[in-house]
Amino acid sequence: MQRTTAAVAKPVSVESTAVKILAALAFCHFLNDMMQSLVPALYPVLQEKFALNFSQIGLITLTYQITASLLQPAIGLYTDHRPKAYALPVGMAFTFAGLLMLSMASSFHFLLGASALAGVGSAIFHPEASRFARSASGGRHGFAQAFFQVGGAIGSATGPLLVAFFVLARGIGSVAWFSIAALVAILVLLPVGSWYQRHGVARNRVPPHGVGSGMALSQRQVTVSLAVLMILVFSKFFYLSSLTSYYTFYLIQRFGVSMQSAQIHLFVFLGALAIGTLVGGPLGDRFGRKYVIWGSIVGVLPFTLLLPYVGLEWTGILTVVIGLILSSAFSAIVVFAQELVPGKVGMISGLFFGLAFGMSGVGAAVLGVVADYTSIDFVYRLCAFLPAIGLITALLPNIEPPRRRRAS
Repeated sequence: MQRTTAAVAKPVSVESTAVKILAALAFCHFLNDMMQSLVPALYPVLQEKFALNFSQIGLITLTYQITASLLQPAIGLYTDHRPKAYALPVGMAFTFAGLLMLSMASSFHFLLGASALAGVGSAIFHPEASRFARSASGGRHGFAQAFFQVGGAIGSATGPLLVAFFVLARGIGSVAWFSIAALVAILVLLPVGSWYQRHGVARNRVPPHGVGSGMALSQRQVTVSLAVLMILVFSKFFYLSSLTSYYTFYLIQRFGVSMQSAQIHLFVFLGALAIGTLVGGPLGDRFGRKYVIWGSIVGVLPFTLLLPYVGLEWTGILTVVIGLILSSAFSAIVVFAQELVPGKVGMISGLFFGLAFGMSGVGAAVLGVVADYTSIDFVYRLCAFLPAIGLITALLPNIEPPRRRRAS
């Protein structure tokens, strides 16, 4: 049987964590995802201006997420073989164009085009930035991945606030002002590209830190493990799409809150996602990523089951708890997958970021159709069972105990 080395490399000394590079990547991830999050935060505004139904709203999300998800693995695989130090500013240029197009949108098809451009920007940014973060990690892969991801999570949380307190008062044309953030990100990423050209390529050739369990996995075991991780991403992001895309509608229709109040509730939920993301990476470094995945995806189940049946106050509390627990898994999933397939950082990062975007898009589209034919309440009762899929975490191999002992 063909065997794939997933965890056999001996520990090697690596350079210390390049904190300034990680901070720059996290800051640009914040700007990128802040800009990207404007689209779903604008859904109530777009629905009113263009008379959209839930199916059309789902199609906007699907267009963005499919564009991003299909391109990410291909871009990651290409740059695994041909690293591009300045790919990140190029990705930001696509996001810049997408925002300008959104601010001038005059029809539903114009909205789809703007979403597609923004999707291309994300497809370039996420796998490459994840690769850069691993290069700058100094071996602290979980911490670096979480630190990088938390920038995006905070950016995603900021979008609804900007819509609530800036865009609602000035109209959709004011979205053009946020394209300045893309220009700032380009300026920050140019020296990051120079650093990667000098140091990052060599660092990525260093074998994964701390996977010295001496355990060789067969090709079949690696394939099954990757499939399990992909299914877990499906359950996580399909459920999250019910909140990121339709939470404001749920609050407005069920509890009669104002649009501004609904945006603030969405911000609080997305803020909880950011905190959970930051905590999950270091926990995975110390205690093992499989245990973080277990606790995150399965541990959230009681709260998702309760959510559709409580009042407004408890809805706010439960969504915060759900955000904290569920978001801690993704950095652990990405690093676990990177360690299963060493040497393919870009491809694996692109695959899992792309899958996350794709599942969010498919989830938004499917749930939009379900909401049109039933109700938003029914969508939340149905999605409550998705975290139960996390029980298949039991099929993942145990490759991390020696690394946890070294960390201690």
